[in-house]
Amino acid sequence: MTGTTLSNDIVRQAIADICAHLGERAQVLSDKTIVITGGAGFICSYFLDVLCCLNDCGLSPPCHVASVDNYSTGAAWRLAHLRERGDVSLIEADISKDVPLPQTIHYIIHGASIASPVVYRRYPIETIKVNVLSTWHLLKRALKGDVKSLLYLSSSEIYGDPTEGNVPTPESYHGNVSSTGPRACYDESKRLAETLCMTYYRHNRVPVKIVRPFNVYGPRLSLDDGRIIPDLLNNALNGQPLTLYSDGRSTRSFCYISDAICAMLDILLSGHNGEVFNVGNDEEVSIRQVAEEIDHQSGHRLGIEYRAHEDTDYLKDNPQRRCPDLSKAKRLIDYQPQVNLASGLARTLKWHQENRQ
Repeated sequence: MTGTTLSNDIVRQAIADICAHLGERAQVLSDKTIVITGGAGFICSYFLDVLCCLNDCGLSPPCHVASVDNYSTGAAWRLAHLRERGDVSLIEADISKDVPLPQTIHYIIHGASIASPVVYRRYPIETIKVNVLSTWHLLKRALKGDVKSLLYLSSSEIYGDPTEGNVPTPESYHGNVSSTGPRACYDESKRLAETLCMTYYRHNRVPVKIVRPFNVYGPRLSLDDGRIIPDLLNNALNGQPLTLYSDGRSTRSFCYISDAICAMLDILLSGHNGEVFNVGNDEEVSIRQVAEEIDHQSGHRLGIEYRAHEDTDYLKDNPQRRCPDLSKAKRLIDYQPQVNLASGLARTLKWHQENRQ
């Protein structure tokens, strides 16, 4: 993977679109310190680039950004182009422990987690620790009073497999989740982290907001991530049939990275403390449709191959449908996804084609 991850026009355009969306509202970040946990992760690396872009475009005095990541699943190459910047601190540390942070913190974006099902089932204890303990440490830090807003990146996985009548799924749905299955280490620890956030809000007025992202994708999502879009892109880039380990009828709703970051920053900077927001795209498609679209865009007509996965738990507790009800985000922050699946997949495929080693 290339070290200079902003060298590609597709990523630069995504960052520019997000900055343009913020507009003059970004001035509130002037001279502020923002801590981003999981900064080397796919989603959170974009937060760093957006904040640096705002500084470069005239935020004065500039903000200071501190990324905390132990690089267990985050990729250092996503941040390589930021290492020499004076407005960025890259802290290598395990945020599930009580690590030293800047003395004054104005905003916290808490995205540290192990999000890939393949990886979190391999490291269940580590997954629970980072989801629960890191959230607890940051909430306690936010009690000091200088924190204006704490954004917690939860997951649409907390809904489990929604029952009939609960798709599209609203934030009020309580979930249909196994507490003992192979995915429980992730699902249930995310749910407990949300409980911690809301408890600290209700009892201590910590200005926390919770977002539940739905299948965010885009340039810089690693091909070895283990989720469906990178798996299929990997097949296409290697000239292989697109492999599905199911019948392809289950559905998902995929959100392009720039849409997700715009929504999350809007929520971070809002006054909606103690609120939970779905963030995603309500274009619901089957997994087979995703495979067909990637096959079409590859230009090679590789076809789809159905195969049983070697991991017998691969599909256990796997949701059959996943689509967000975005009514709340549309009403409260005027959220409107701009990038449809075909366009987002085209950009993502092109980025990978141009950044292969």
